[in-house]
Amino acid sequence: MQTRKKKSILLYIALMLLLVCMTAGCSKQEESSEQNEPSGNDSSNTLVIGAYSVAKDAVGELLPKFQEEWKAKTGQTINFQESYEASGTQARAIVGGFEADVALLAMESDIEKLVKADLVSSDWKQTPNEGMITRSIVVLGTRAGNPLGIRDFQDLTKPGVKVLYPNPKTSGGAQWDINAIYGAGLKLSEEQEGKKDPAAAKAFLEQVHRNVESLDKSGRSSMAAFEYGVGDVIVTYENELLARIAKGVDYDIVIPKNTILIENPAVVVNKYADKHGNRELAEAFVAYLRTPEAQRIFAKHGFRSVDPDVFAQTESTFSTPEGLFDINYLGGWDEVRSTLYSKRGVWYQVLAGL
Repeated sequence: MQTRKKKSILLYIALMLLLVCMTAGCSKQEESSEQNEPSGNDSSNTLVIGAYSVAKDAVGELLPKFQEEWKAKTGQTINFQESYEASGTQARAIVGGFEADVALLAMESDIEKLVKADLVSSDWKQTPNEGMITRSIVVLGTRAGNPLGIRDFQDLTKPGVKVLYPNPKTSGGAQWDINAIYGAGLKLSEEQEGKKDPAAAKAFLEQVHRNVESLDKSGRSSMAAFEYGVGDVIVTYENELLARIAKGVDYDIVIPKNTILIENPAVVVNKYADKHGNRELAEAFVAYLRTPEAQRIFAKHGFRSVDPDVFAQTESTFSTPEGLFDINYLGGWDEVRSTLYSKRGVWYQVLAGL
């Protein structure tokens, strides 16, 4: 009986030792597998993309197309690491150490933050379309049927109209929205007084802002709040509304008589792309964003193409408002940063009720 018991114990010990050896073997195998990952997972084959939130859907469709093209051209399989944030937040993250190889941001001034941090070359605009890859305009979105009869920015000043736009401190889209409203105020003063009146434009922005329901972090967050039922009118990118309507969401788009042309840039973040050994890949990706194929995908998602031929093919989708102006009407980005968004600028005076 005892002999049988001893045999059982020895058998048990032997089985346990075998199990330990097998487990150790497996661990070594897994360790070896992790250390010898295929080159497709190597950092030099992974493109890190930092983009503003509104571009997410279009970029999501573009990445597999570029992946196929790169594979056919080089035989190399590439992967992507993607981050989508409000443009200002994304720019600050990249400056703060998020090592994006490529940045797609909402506006030129956010790229300039990367230039000042020595991450991007100061001559980044010496590229096709001055570094821009998409265009849009600021429009108004209303509930289906436009129940409040919104026709222009002036209607946003009416009592009881609940307005949404995001926070310009974090969102590039919000700065385009504020620029559009302030610029529309300047246009109105020109029509009424024969010249631009900054005081009248500030007063107009104040009147609109009094009706703002909430200041969300990004254009995409503001859109999500609107879809949830917050507010009567959203000030946003035209492409955001066109993309939502294409997906079956029932909104009306109101194009103000005077509004701003939005231009969105993309750049290689030289310092990080060089660090990762990704410069050629990053440059090829940014170049791909300007190709007719990529521009047609952007147009599918509601953006106005920077490619003249693609825009001509898709122009019927878009309306050109009578008083369309660009950032130069406001004096350019340096002037806008100083006039509107400095610590004592117009926007912060409006916010503080000064």
